[in-house]
Amino acid sequence: MSQSVIQINNLYKQYKNTETFVVKGVSLAIAQKEIFGLLGPNGAGKTTLLSMMCGLLKPTSGKISILDKSYSDQKTEIHQNIGVVPQEYALYPTLTARENIAYFAGMYGLKGKDLDQKTNQTLERLGLLEFADKKIGTFSGGMKRRINLIAGVLHNPKILFLDEPTVGVDVQSKNVIIEYLQELNRSGTTIIYTSHHLSEAEHFCTKIAIIDRGEIFACDTPKNLIQNTENVSNLEDVFISLTGKQLRDDV
Repeated sequence: MSQSVIQINNLYKQYKNTETFVVKGVSLAIAQKEIFGLLGPNGAGKTTLLSMMCGLLKPTSGKISILDKSYSDQKTEIHQNIGVVPQEYALYPTLTARENIAYFAGMYGLKGKDLDQKTNQTLERLGLLEFADKKIGTFSGGMKRRINLIAGVLHNPKILFLDEPTVGVDVQSKNVIIEYLQELNRSGTTIIYTSHHLSEAEHFCTKIAIIDRGEIFACDTPKNLIQNTENVSNLEDVFISLTGKQLRDDV
């Protein structure tokens, strides 16, 4: 059995000036080389939970261990070993693709010929090498998503956090992104991923946790979730069965 790279125990999160907890008593163990999907309706708490795993938010109570380290005393060491690809583009529109990548790589001390070589290889793999010296502001949504991904993985993180990595992109971009993530995973990267694309998650993830109203309702392989839920034939059916049909419009 693979060792856990993320251990979460009895985690709670309550924002200031609110009465309710957005995350309530969550406990999870995420194994090395897992592709772990965190799925839930709007407002379920998945982005808050992901943000706490990344060290962007402090829990109200409970514990998170990343690679056997704690954010309270080993934050720098953890950040050197994780990559974060947010849903919003973390890119500078007036800089070129290559300049954006160099900026983010510099945060991890990457520079020189090795960086140039790796940048070119990754840009080529994701179909962007011919656009390397064009400004990000001219890129399509799918192109920006791919550059966003490169900026988060160039330092070879052991754990990669992805918040909606294929939202708003064309089918071709989505396929390239998913294939590249699978390659990273095969080379040893553990992936934690949120998405509203349930069919994509069903085929992409090795394990899935379904969260709603701040609590984990189920956690298992996609196959087991489907087999162990009555009258369902796919992950979307499981999701509706566990979280209900009520609309979750978020303003």
